[in-house]
Amino acid sequence: QVQLVESGGGFLQAGGSLRLSCAASGRTFNGYAMGWYRQAPGKERELVATISWRAGVTWYAYSVKGRFTISRDRAKNMVYLQMNMTKTEDTAVYYCAAPKYGASWAENYWGQGTEVTVSS
Repeated sequence: QVQLVESGGGFLQAGGSLRLSCAASGRTFNGYAMGWYRQAPGKERELVATISWRAGVTWYAYSVKGRFTISRDRAKNMVYLQMNMTKTEDTAVYYCAAPKYGASWAENYWGQGTEVTVSS
C-alpha cells in the first residue's frame, strides 16, 4: 500500500518562501512520477508540478513556473516542493500524489494534504 505523508505547510506573507515535503513509501517508484497538486477554496484540484523518479525530469504549471521547484531524494524516498516568491493566490491545500498506473494522472495515490496560507 502506497503511503504519502506531507509536511511543511504553514502561514506566510506574500513574497516569502516555504518548502513542502512528502515522504513516500509502499512501492518502488522507479519508472513512475511524483507530483504536487493544490486545491484552493472553492476551486478544483490542479496539478502544480511533477518529477520523474528516475531521471528527475520536471514539469510545472504556468502559474508557478519560475517560482516553485520540485525535487526528489531517491535515497530517502522524499519529494519536495520549494515555493519562492509566493503570492496570495498560492493559498491552498497542497497534496502529494503518485500515479497508480504508469504515467497517467487519472488515478492517483494521495497524501492527506498540507495547508499553505499566503497573506498580502
